[in-house]
Amino acid sequence: MITGEIEPSVLRGPHRGERDGGPRRGSELRPASASKVTFSRRELDRILGLYGRKVAAGEWRDYAIDFLNDRAVFSVFRHSCEVPIYRIEKNPRLERRQGAYSVITATGLILRRGCELERVLGALDHAGGLRVVAG
Repeated sequence: MITGEIEPSVLRGPHRGERDGGPRRGSELRPASASKVTFSRRELDRILGLYGRKVAAGEWRDYAIDFLNDRAVFSVFRHSCEVPIYRIEKNPRLERRQGAYSVITATGLILRRGCELERVLGALDHAGGLRVVAG
């Protein structure tokens, strides 16, 4: 081994500060950060069901999921190299005020916001705007 190189296995094992028996320092004393906001399995099933129908219809092509500290975001893309055409967001801080769920367009326009995911996704789950009326 060349002088100045450290074998990777030397870095594993006890935490820093515990190797030499010394106390832990600054960043190691901080409490674990707050958990990230996520979608539940039921929420993801509903969102992915809508996504599958839109892909089958040729309207959507790709998606991305981001779990952030303050919100969870499901982004929908028409082409994978573009900005998302829609974002479905879950923001627990807004749950009591405006509702935790929202659908946002690429321009930042909020299409719908509410407490129930089913109703919020209804803004995207339209049949092309045409309806058959018996008459």
